[in-house]
Amino acid sequence: MTDTLAPQRLTGPFRAPHNGFQQASGSIHNDEVASKLGFKGGTVPGSVHMDQFVPMLVQLYGDAWFETGDISLHFTQATVDREEVQAIVDPGEPRARLQMFNRQGQQICIGSASPKARDEGSEVARRLADQAAAEPGRLRIYADIQVGDTTSDIPMKVSRESYEASLGRITENLPAYARDGVLSPAHVVRLAHMSRPFVLAKSKTPYVGLFGALEVRHLAGPIFADRDYVGRTTMRKLTESPKTENAWYDVDIADAATGKDVASVTFMIRAMKPSSPLWS
Repeated sequence: MTDTLAPQRLTGPFRAPHNGFQQASGSIHNDEVASKLGFKGGTVPGSVHMDQFVPMLVQLYGDAWFETGDISLHFTQATVDREEVQAIVDPGEPRARLQMFNRQGQQICIGSASPKARDEGSEVARRLADQAAAEPGRLRIYADIQVGDTTSDIPMKVSRESYEASLGRITENLPAYARDGVLSPAHVVRLAHMSRPFVLAKSKTPYVGLFGALEVRHLAGPIFADRDYVGRTTMRKLTESPKTENAWYDVDIADAATGKDVASVTFMIRAMKPSSPLWS
């Protein structure tokens, strides 16, 4: 009988992601706002952490990961500017397991990745299915939003100039980003996030929101800077916790020239109850 060796764990270096949004007033990325809500300081967007896993995913799946692969993360603790974190990938079938920790050993996120989207067993898909929907009348910030709400025809584009300006801050700058304009997962999220004013238009402001979970799915990638895309959204579920109201929704991204779907992103946006006068 031959012993089968388990796939070897991949461990990335510690990186110190930059919070480039500290000056955004009213945002969770602002030190003053975040501190009032009990955070250590302005938070690094969770999407930034996605990019730290990519070199290991390319090592596992090759460049084809940018064409059909996915990455799915649930965030368990926010980080602040320059806080060092390490990405870990445990290979497996049909998906790899992902983790990130800070220097103190505290878990920042947990997730999954696979070479073939859509993965019905991904971290976010599993959590979405397991979450109980908020009871009728319980939500205040998202009270006017309904499961099944849709929007469409949202223009989306990341300019090559703004993308290249951001590459100096990215934790893992792969050659394809600058050479070909291939968008990193964090910038696919940035592209899809252009839908937020539409999909959450009926939320009751003011409130402070942050990413609770994110999943990027390449369906016919790569996704490029300086290319016109069109988005449509679907509200999947509304949930709550003692501190947050949570909106789970999909953003499907199509190439504007062909109409073909090329990517899809699932968001879980946490609206902080203490940030809203409706919960005071």
